[in-house]
Amino acid sequence: YAGGDWDDSQYQLFYPDSDGIIPITEDEYFNDDIVNKFEEFISFAFGSEYLEENLKYISDAMGGGNPRNTIRNYFVNTFYSDHLKMYQKRPIYWLFDSGKKNGFKCLIYIHRYKADYLARIRTDYVHETQARYRTEEEASNNKLLSLSGNDKVKETKRNKDIKAKMEELHKYEEKIHHLADQMISLDMDDGVRSNYSKFSDVLSKI
Repeated sequence: YAGGDWDDSQYQLFYPDSDGIIPITEDEYFNDDIVNKFEEFISFAFGSEYLEENLKYISDAMGGGNPRNTIRNYFVNTFYSDHLKMYQKRPIYWLFDSGKKNGFKCLIYIHRYKADYLARIRTDYVHETQARYRTEEEASNNKLLSLSGNDKVKETKRNKDIKAKMEELHKYEEKIHHLADQMISLDMDDGVRSNYSKFSDVLSKI
């Protein structure tokens, strides 16, 4: 698909993501996150009976470890830099990125972009991620009350990380809210660089 009117009825075997917004998170918060969508494709392309074997093969090529964790870490930390290299810093996938703490990331495909996309990212994904963090923070706070020694040190570190993500995402939500209210349209004839710059405050830096 490369533009024009979107018609998901054209896809009969492997279905595209319903809203064209693919979250990338350090934990599995969404059914349509990038790791789940990746697994769906691998199952479709090579057979569901070989899924685990193929995930291990892919993970081993990346250095090994738990296959799903390795693949998730790749998407969170490395995928987008590889994409920028492949497309010579004129990406067809755009990464909405809250910052260094990896509080929130999601991909969109520019040819499916609509003026309401930022509002949908904010309400359907950013707000949901914030709710997840609040739940995790509360659980971590309660857990710390009963821990001691190394376990408490580890949980304290995790607690601080959750709080840092929450703070980062709070600031990001304000930025994306400001842009969402503007209902910005794209003109593909302007080129990737020009269009990308319209969202420079909320996209990963090129």
